[in-house]
Amino acid sequence: MLAIQKKLSKPFFALLSLPATAVGFALSTQIAALSWILSKKYGLDIHEVAFVWLAGPIAGIFGQVIVGLISDNVWFMGGRRRPFIIIGGLVSAVAFLSLPYIQEISRITGIADITIIASLIALFLDLSVNVTFNPARSIIADLTPEGKLRTAGYVWMQIISGFFGVLAYFLSMVFGNEKLLYIAAFLVLLTAVFPILLIEEKHDLNEVQEKNAETYGIKQIFKEIFPLYGFLVFGVYSVFNHFFDALTPIHNPLLIASLAYSVVIGIVSILRGMKKTTNNNEFHKIMLAHSFTWVAFQSMFIMSGFFIENRILPNIEISGIIANWFAEKLTGIAQTADSSIGNIVSLGFLILNFVGAIFPVALQAIARRIGRVRTYIFALSFSAIGYFYIAFLGHVETDFYLGMFLAGIGWSAVISIVFAIMSERVNPLKMGLFMGVFNLAVVLPQMMSNGVAHVIKQTGNYQLLYILCGLFITTSVIFWMFIREPEVKEETKSAKVSRSGH
Repeated sequence: MLAIQKKLSKPFFALLSLPATAVGFALSTQIAALSWILSKKYGLDIHEVAFVWLAGPIAGIFGQVIVGLISDNVWFMGGRRRPFIIIGGLVSAVAFLSLPYIQEISRITGIADITIIASLIALFLDLSVNVTFNPARSIIADLTPEGKLRTAGYVWMQIISGFFGVLAYFLSMVFGNEKLLYIAAFLVLLTAVFPILLIEEKHDLNEVQEKNAETYGIKQIFKEIFPLYGFLVFGVYSVFNHFFDALTPIHNPLLIASLAYSVVIGIVSILRGMKKTTNNNEFHKIMLAHSFTWVAFQSMFIMSGFFIENRILPNIEISGIIANWFAEKLTGIAQTADSSIGNIVSLGFLILNFVGAIFPVALQAIARRIGRVRTYIFALSFSAIGYFYIAFLGHVETDFYLGMFLAGIGWSAVISIVFAIMSERVNPLKMGLFMGVFNLAVVLPQMMSNGVAHVIKQTGNYQLLYILCGLFITTSVIFWMFIREPEVKEETKSAKVSRSGH
């Protein structure tokens, strides 16, 4: 074992963060490049692009839960999480190298529908990302004691992952989205595969079992996610609706019913928590609150390019676009309207991720004073403000950047603090499984983004994108107000518990 791992020093937290960083860079690359390539290179409309993005949630449903369950109970290649991180990193690299060749793959396979080919490649990529993501986050919980040190581990994860996300969007502006895919293939291999070989996992993590230890199968998992049934039903419908036009008339009623179910279940969980506080009920409340957040962020990631094209680009001159400066100065290549859209989106998301990378340090200090739940509510509220600002005041390029800055404050908490809070509400012997179950509060709501795209296409009103994003975040903030702060434990006691296998 490395000395830095024994001491749980900052260099170890940095090393421990690199596998999750690989996933973060892969996701940032996908966000920067996928929608742009599909819409500008292959001519897909907003609804078709949203359908291709359904591959991610579908991969997450199967990949993260199954891998989380398996990785809690296996040991090979010298680790519990290591094999999945290595395999996922290798497959991600292959997937990135395949994306620029969708048309060639279409000709070779004889499948003329570009949407189907793009969806299959996106599914391939997202399966590899999901295979890696759960173990990369779970290993942080495995190797850190509950309390401040675990929070520090996830904060370091967000800081380093955030800066790599910034790098992905910067490379997108400088070299273009297609070249970014090749760079991503190399960097994902570098940060996923090699660092994990230096980290020693605890072989005896699950050896201390309680007599009445919980057992989980598909049936139990399905019961555990009852707050997400609305998102699940609509997600399944979205997949079939693409192939069967007869289902389209029920789209909007089902969308409303699914959201209404989620709100009602949230209220019921809050009322239960007022009568009796249990970790299980708190976990359900966190899961549901988190789900509304991800409807907003995923919709933003998928459709911001369409918003820029229809709401901002008509108001500005291409020659004066700030985001084009980087590409023109560093490459000498004049930018077109299509490349300008990609550049503006990339610079906006660069700002989002830059704030997301640096702000966790401030949030950690704030959390020590007011608690992690209150800090999370504070940060997430800025995302709602940012979305409403873009929706109602977003007329020029700089308006979009300011909105992304505000949204980035919430983003910094969404992928750092929330995992520390959630991990202390579940059985630590089943951490991989519960990370996978909790991830359903990310992937199932992402499928709701297809409904947002359908509404925007129906109305032709691209302003609705950020209005709806703001409303979803506001709903999440309200639910978070009823979530209790996990009991704070002394680090020394936590460390002893961790060493005993708890």
